[in-house]
Amino acid sequence: MKRTLFIMAVCFVLAAGCGKISTPQAPNTASATSTPLSGAQLTQTAVMIINSSPTNTPTDVPVAPLYILGGSDGGAGQFSDPQGVAVDAGGNLYVLDTSNNRVQKFSGAGVFITKWGSYGSSDGQFSNPAGIAVDSSGYVYVADEANYRIQKFDGSGAYITQWGSQGSGDMQFSYPNGVAADNSGNVFVVDLNNSRVQKFDSSGTYITQWGASGNNNGEFYFPGGVAVDTNGNVYVADSGNNRIQKFSNTGAYMSQFGVLGSANGQFSYPVGAAVDSGGNVYVADKSNSRVQKLSNTGTYISKWGCSGPGNSGNTAGQFSYPAGVAVDASGNIYVADSGNNRVQKFKP
Repeated sequence: MKRTLFIMAVCFVLAAGCGKISTPQAPNTASATSTPLSGAQLTQTAVMIINSSPTNTPTDVPVAPLYILGGSDGGAGQFSDPQGVAVDAGGNLYVLDTSNNRVQKFSGAGVFITKWGSYGSSDGQFSNPAGIAVDSSGYVYVADEANYRIQKFDGSGAYITQWGSQGSGDMQFSYPNGVAADNSGNVFVVDLNNSRVQKFDSSGTYITQWGASGNNNGEFYFPGGVAVDTNGNVYVADSGNNRIQKFSNTGAYMSQFGVLGSANGQFSYPVGAAVDSGGNVYVADKSNSRVQKLSNTGTYISKWGCSGPGNSGNTAGQFSYPAGVAVDASGNIYVADSGNNRVQKFKP
């Protein structure tokens, strides 16, 4: 059924304790071708512009998103279980539309540009894609989870190359999940069921790996997302251990932060991670239905969404199982609100 593009200003009140920014405090230690959208098809994109308010507001003031993208009927600009988001140097947004087995690209203002992908195992097809990243040259990397591979595309969706197969050896994967790229073009892949991170160059040549199953320093339990800062340090969302671990670019363990809980600086199955130009870390705290911002040493700074299990929602500024997070050059935050089949954008 045909829908029209709508721009709607909305004023709203969130439930107490949700969608607020809190004052800082220390963490508690307890189809396969790219197809541009025609003018007629553009009317199918649903963009809701929300009456926004700054995020540097006092405690308990709700945080309104700049806009919301999405819906769930499968058309352009619609999503089904979006698991990842990434932003290129030009501010374009890439959404990993997981259950539709495709990538959708939008301008920073939320205007649909193109999409690519369909279900399958051929070049440019996907089976449950789980992670997405864009490097400094604009190349897009997708963790094609159930096909046990990484696929590389240009920014318009043209297929370039792939690497990986099922297994536990070098360059093999058992459900590749998060993916990130550093400023040198190296690609880091979270190999979920192998409890490790593998590092490759931009063509897929294997470089190194680290990790094992467990809860000690440098070990992982169902790791999820990965992010790289401007210094090349690597942050891994160690989901099952409810923590973020920080490593050097070659995999040397550096530090960690987070424990199980719903207080500031605590996590309940963190799955997505991003780092801004100042080195601050953003974590999609999935089972707490929120995104947290922390310093690179783990000091709590602020949050978006609700706090604690059972507090998910579908009001603007609330989340239902947020899965991915990305930050653009201006500090705007994009959240893959997977349970609500949408993406929300927030001011820094």
